Amino acid sequence: MSSLHALASRLGILDEYVDQTGRETRLTSDATRVALLAAMGVDASTEAQIRHALLALDEREQREIMPPVRVVRESEAWDRTLRFRIPADVAPPNGESRVEYACTLEDERGECTTYAGAVERHAADVVDVGLAPLVGAGYYQLRLALEGRGAQAQARQTLVVAPPACVTPATRQCGIETNLYSVRSRSNWSVGTLRDLAQLAKWSASHGAAFVGLNPLHAIRNRGTAVSPYSPVSRLYRSAAYLQIEDIPEIAESDEARALLGNEALRAELAALRAGERVEYERATALARPILEALHRTFAAAHQSPNDARRTAYERYVAREGDTLTAHATFCALDEHFAAHGIEGSWHAWPRAFRIPASSEVADFRAAHRMQVDFHRWLQFEIDRQLERAAQRGRDAGLAIGLYHDLAVGSSADGSDAWAHQHLFLAGASVGAPPDAYATDGQNWGLPPISPHALHADAYAYWTRLLRASLRHAGALRIDHALGMFRQFWIPAGHPGREGAYVRFPTNDLLGILALESARHRAIIVGEDLGTIPPEVPATLRSWGVLGSRVMLFEREPDGAFRPAASYEPQSLTTADTHDMPPLEGYWMGRDLELGLTRRADPDLAPARAARVRDRHNLVDRLTEDHIVPPGSDNLPGPALVGAVHRFLCSTPAALVGLSLDDITGETDPVNIPGLAQDRYPSWTRRMRMPVESLDSSPTVRESLQCERGAR
Repeated sequence: MSSLHALASRLGILDEYVDQTGRETRLTSDATRVALLAAMGVDASTEAQIRHALLALDEREQREIMPPVRVVRESEAWDRTLRFRIPADVAPPNGESRVEYACTLEDERGECTTYAGAVERHAADVVDVGLAPLVGAGYYQLRLALEGRGAQAQARQTLVVAPPACVTPATRQCGIETNLYSVRSRSNWSVGTLRDLAQLAKWSASHGAAFVGLNPLHAIRNRGTAVSPYSPVSRLYRSAAYLQIEDIPEIAESDEARALLGNEALRAELAALRAGERVEYERATALARPILEALHRTFAAAHQSPNDARRTAYERYVAREGDTLTAHATFCALDEHFAAHGIEGSWHAWPRAFRIPASSEVADFRAAHRMQVDFHRWLQFEIDRQLERAAQRGRDAGLAIGLYHDLAVGSSADGSDAWAHQHLFLAGASVGAPPDAYATDGQNWGLPPISPHALHADAYAYWTRLLRASLRHAGALRIDHALGMFRQFWIPAGHPGREGAYVRFPTNDLLGILALESARHRAIIVGEDLGTIPPEVPATLRSWGVLGSRVMLFEREPDGAFRPAASYEPQSLTTADTHDMPPLEGYWMGRDLELGLTRRADPDLAPARAARVRDRHNLVDRLTEDHIVPPGSDNLPGPALVGAVHRFLCSTPAALVGLSLDDITGETDPVNIPGLAQDRYPSWTRRMRMPVESLDSSPTVRESLQCERGAR
């Protein structure tokens, strides 16, 4: 093995991977190794630099008394050991004297246990010292002091004791899935709101649903084309576009806000937004902004008393979120400030001093724009309150699981997460996917990768906070691209996707923390494990209690036939389609072919149409063979087809079944066509045609929604 290969391997860059065919092995080039190492901050441009980097790694390992974090599984007999390395300066290799140690183990309640003793000193050797049994799963802080031959050393470690597995469903359950931004109602401003979610949760529960699944509610800019929920500015916070303005408590106290809401021009604009076919993020949020600012001014002026319940709740929220919330709010204020001065789109274009969150210039800006920063903190507080209320409405109505949230695979390079955590987010590469039959040059998602080494050095603080933010008010959570907890496909900046390589991630550590947070929030975890997945990934996810994802339109035999219901994975969430696919009726009609392929270079739809005809026959054959429909059902109308597919899904052994609201209401156009820019297809903006108020009276819904209480 060359020194370059050795360096890349030590830092997690894999030498090869097996492509989507399962037959061809693709090798990582040296050029890719050098570029990805550079993205990690390691210069491997010359042999001398490579040797220097390897030596630095060796020296760092020898100096490290304990890793900054250790994740262990409660169910495994890991014998409660304190594991540390005795550094050479504390234990010179003369083999005579002993090294004394003192360790303090602090639990989350602040209770401490102290261990002390002595061990034979062996320079650079790792020592295991037994600890008394811990209370159980949780986060612990270890503080270690060593003394030998007059020299002293200290170290700290976060010890995470994980439960055996994530929470799993007690019974087989069915739920409704929707893209909240696309939900139409008589009260929203073209973007579905948390009031709509509450109404949908109550309606779903009345039809026997156990959960309501959602798109990521992460914060996005709501400007221009920056509207994808899967490329957010922050995964730690949520988009203000989902607020129901009329439900904000300050509306009753603010004459200014009520006057703005009653303005004739605003009412006319609002009527146009409500009647429109597209989600108008920018228009809706611009229309709402003056009203929100007026409501915040009312909050700041009217809720000053320390005994005020609203103020107390706000201060409790701000204290819980801490500096992370302040950083996000500061970013939002800076982003708007520089956009108003013509610097829009990325914080990398801001004046240099403002690119550094800890700079004095940023602190001065925050002080000078205190109200604007507090406005963005208040928005997140109110979003959290309305989301909590929607979740409670669902539970009160009978949702056994509750809200099912979605955690996107990454955050955008120009967002607040990347600005506030620059030591984690790398600038010289992007996350994507290797070449496959659908993307022969690979996929570049344009998302900056997170350094697994920096993540580990921070004791996985960002990962833990991310899970807690996503699981708040959730009964289940989908992990987008679950393969990312095992390895991620990194593409060097300026290179095509085919020149990327996989980078290894600390799988068991990430899954252990996921299991611990799942247990604490009593939430089910679903891992999106579609596409090119190594065989060990599903098995590992199941061993941790993470459900897989199964999509009927993908569940095929080699000859294209649809697989029987009985063959579906029991430990899975099963759906008919995904947000990257057409709704069932649109699939049946070939609507996606018209929308997608006509925008590509080859306008010839004949082969694709012929393949779709075969797919339709295959689907009817499967529904017939599984006794869902009678023979001769080739020309099912849309609602009847959807109802049949739902009965099929409910007949699988899958632990969870998700029914798409788009399928139930007869939508035909997809919300997203992957790989097409906004000017070619306006992804993420298609509104539902049927308002939520009409769900109960719709014959289409009655015929389509046939996987209810009795079927599961």
